[in-house]
Amino acid sequence: MRLAPLLAATALAVTACGAQAAGPVENTALTWAVETQPVTFNPQLWAQNKARLLVFNQFDALVARGKDGAFEPWLAKSWTISDDKLTYTFQLRDDVTFHDGTRFDAAAVKANLDQFLVPAYNPVVAAIQLHAFDRAEVVSPTTVKIVLKEPDGLFLDFLASPYAGQVSPKSLKTAKNLKAGGVDLVGTGPFILDRYVQGQEVHYKRNPAYNWAPAGAGHQGPAHLSEITYRFLPEAAVRVGALTSGQVQVIEGVPATEVNLIKKDPGLTFQTALNSGTAYTYYFNISHAPFDDLRVRQAFREAVDLDKVLASIYQGTAVRAWSLVGKSSPFYDATLEKTYGGDAAKANALLDAAGWNQRDAEGFRVKDGKRLTVREVASAPFVRDRRDILSQAIQAQVKQSAGIDLQVKLLDQGAAQKALDAGEYELFGNSRGDSDVGAALNLILPEKAAINRSHFKSAEVEKWLREAAASSSPEERKALYAKVQQVVVADEAIVLPAYVPADQIAASKTVQGLGFDPVTGTPRGAYDVRIGT
Repeated sequence: MRLAPLLAATALAVTACGAQAAGPVENTALTWAVETQPVTFNPQLWAQNKARLLVFNQFDALVARGKDGAFEPWLAKSWTISDDKLTYTFQLRDDVTFHDGTRFDAAAVKANLDQFLVPAYNPVVAAIQLHAFDRAEVVSPTTVKIVLKEPDGLFLDFLASPYAGQVSPKSLKTAKNLKAGGVDLVGTGPFILDRYVQGQEVHYKRNPAYNWAPAGAGHQGPAHLSEITYRFLPEAAVRVGALTSGQVQVIEGVPATEVNLIKKDPGLTFQTALNSGTAYTYYFNISHAPFDDLRVRQAFREAVDLDKVLASIYQGTAVRAWSLVGKSSPFYDATLEKTYGGDAAKANALLDAAGWNQRDAEGFRVKDGKRLTVREVASAPFVRDRRDILSQAIQAQVKQSAGIDLQVKLLDQGAAQKALDAGEYELFGNSRGDSDVGAALNLILPEKAAINRSHFKSAEVEKWLREAAASSSPEERKALYAKVQQVVVADEAIVLPAYVPADQIAASKTVQGLGFDPVTGTPRGAYDVRIGT
């Protein structure tokens, strides 16, 4: 296998370490190849699920999620919620410092929450995840009171997410590029970001003062590793080759074609986990032709034999999706399974009925002299899991089976955003890695939601989403989200769910402590990672 040029590998010092060791292992460095380069290192602007593993190296949140998914103390020692569910009072640790030497306290928590209220800073989070936020009050240096305008059952989930990674208020004011983040935007985490080379790597060194990991972590005290380098290697073959040749010790994003190679190597380990949130789903833009016609949306879904496509691309490693809600979510509606898709005869009958009953010289369907054309716009920094290849396979299928001209456009982030804002697309692919799928649905389905690329409108669905977000009953939420899925997937057919995203980690057997977040299914940060024998 031929590899792209790589930087010289970081040296490894192999030292044994117990899983519960309180002190750090000295002089141990790790090199980890990742598929995706972050578009920002500011946790408050975090947007890529693939970049999640970097956030909690540098930043800590108020609360953590335990192995069973329950909320646990982190920078907040404890909290109480008022009977009306409008006031959250947090008791904070008094022994935490930011990397710049300033103290973490109630004023810092308030500064971080208030930052989201700055106009144009992160309007999506301000409007969705923090829609109920009213104000934060400093009661004492170790007590902060957060007041909501209405009950929000997802508020603790937000406080455990990367968005709530605590940033030094000093660096919020002095960072050279707040939106991009970097070495001068600091947190309280177990590692300190000290070098970033765009397009190549990001480097972290151990925070020797770190002593406030959540109780569910694999150890307490500073991280085992003294330093870690993440290399940006977007090509799957290059990542695997770097691992098998010893140039890196860990990779994430293992392609299906290489899984057996990894598993057969006695010197390597392989792990995988399904992601939470939403499945990778194609959203139909129903604001204009051709997908303003329900029959055309249904026809597109029937024209695709997803089982065949997924088997070809992912070689049995992909889990098919039947709903926009991911299969690992407790709110997944399994009754949608095998209710649509893969019936070419039905697809053609639907298109005939919708008036697309003529063909041009290339075999594409035509109506009123216009070809049945569908444009998919994708932003390159967010493409993972060979999604470009997936779209190309679907492109071939819908042409052959139903005469649909699918045009796949892979653009840079700026050009993609411009096309989306202008409505110059008919198909949009997206998955969300939110730990609670309710947060994702609130971003996707309401009429004015930030990433409602389908332009779907339903007062009834919005009512169900509000009720589910305000509820603390899992049973009530499951029933409400089931109604949402039935409308969106079955009745209105505004989506073509494709597959449930998963993450994979392959590593040298000397690397221990790797794993996945128990709620999101994404790779954990490097805090518990160590080099063993």
